Amino acid sequence: MSAPAPAPGLRAAVVLIATLLAVGALWFAREIVAPLALGAVLVIIVHPLRHPLQRRGWPRWAATTVVIAVAYLILAVLAALLVFAGVQFAQLVTDVLDELQAAAASVVDWLSSVGLGDQVADATSSALDPAALLDLVQGASGWLVGFVTAAFFVLAYVIFMAADAARYGRAERALGSGVRPAIDRIRAYNSSVRRYYVVNASFGAVVAVIDGLALWALGIPVPAVWAILAFVTNFIPNIGFVLGVIPPAVLAFVVGGVPLMISVLAIYSVVNVVLQVLVQPKFVSDAVDLSLTLSFVSVVFWTFVIGPLGAILSIPLTLLVRDVLLDRDPDARFLRWLSGDARVPQQTSSGSP
Repeated sequence: MSAPAPAPGLRAAVVLIATLLAVGALWFAREIVAPLALGAVLVIIVHPLRHPLQRRGWPRWAATTVVIAVAYLILAVLAALLVFAGVQFAQLVTDVLDELQAAAASVVDWLSSVGLGDQVADATSSALDPAALLDLVQGASGWLVGFVTAAFFVLAYVIFMAADAARYGRAERALGSGVRPAIDRIRAYNSSVRRYYVVNASFGAVVAVIDGLALWALGIPVPAVWAILAFVTNFIPNIGFVLGVIPPAVLAFVVGGVPLMISVLAIYSVVNVVLQVLVQPKFVSDAVDLSLTLSFVSVVFWTFVIGPLGAILSIPLTLLVRDVLLDRDPDARFLRWLSGDARVPQQTSSGSP
């Protein structure tokens, strides 16, 4: 006689406890998990390079070496961009301290003139205080040290995962056709992640060039830094545009007042609406299939769990969790549809809605 099924309340409690334990474990091991996720994404992106090489007769170890080298090249370019932007930003803050103090004073005076309380004025003054920006620079320097430390783990992970990926293509020959559904799901996930980052990188580069040239034409200091910021924040769903426009807009206000700040906001808004709102989603929708709400929540959640890299890796991590938890469960069709998956198969039974 089979054991009775657990009560729904007990089952929900077990799932909740298991989820909290898993999230806690990820948060505790975030310094290992975040580089691991980044290494996995890099290998997924560059893995297809091995196929044409092996078709041309390259040995497997040589094709794996090319995959590792390209992944390292991507890391090196990103690290160089971040270091350049950090150095330029630190120099900028020290160069415009007087202008920042004057801008903070003018904002406080304006708030007082329109009748706002001293508390709001003090809060605004503190937010625009140059000392706060210097603390931000120091914090960015500390983050850079953490980035270098994490890079060591990423370099090692890329080697191991690229070498392992070379043997996964032989899984069906080694284990039989029974593993084909699992292999197909892995390939579909990898393809989605690859398209997502390729499309975002392409549009991010276009946005960065347009924004950088516009800022240069307007006379905004260090436009290359804000172009790099626009490129990086393009990988952050929904809120990336806001994160990318605030620093150059504030700087425009400092050096040119409200008219220059409005010009920067207008240019960024037009570029964002045309490319990132009207055009880019048409290219990434097939790869992502996540609702806007889930995309936004995933950015907040994964940033909290594994740190700053979570904002950039939020989409592939959320797709992975959805595929692992919901893909094989026939009762989870509604949850997959609710998450934004438009490819949920229809039920064929007579009782289907």
